[in-house]
Amino acid sequence: MKTEVVEVDGRFGSEYAGRYVFREITWMKRSRIITKYTRYHPVTGQLISSDLPAIQAETMWAALKEQPTSHPITLERLLDEENGVPIELGELFSRVVNRLCGLTLDEAKNS
Repeated sequence: MKTEVVEVDGRFGSEYAGRYVFREITWMKRSRIITKYTRYHPVTGQLISSDLPAIQAETMWAALKEQPTSHPITLERLLDEENGVPIELGELFSRVVNRLCGLTLDEAKNS
């Protein structure tokens, strides 16, 4: 499986500085994450809602295999709207995970 290493300097704060290793997740893991955050009408099967940021956060968490020993990234922190990770850091990690896992917004909407 593909792996990508990201070295983060202190620009997001010293707590985030360090080495992060992301690894591609399996098809089944990605499918389970998408299903967890997607709701369909029980009778018609039409898409009711899909929480795309939560899908991305959990995919990111599943792909994160190593991080600094202070463990600044948790699923709860990725999902936290008030005390979450800095925007630019989240976007950086999202781009890495999207490259590794091939997850696009259109794909998540159509799953």
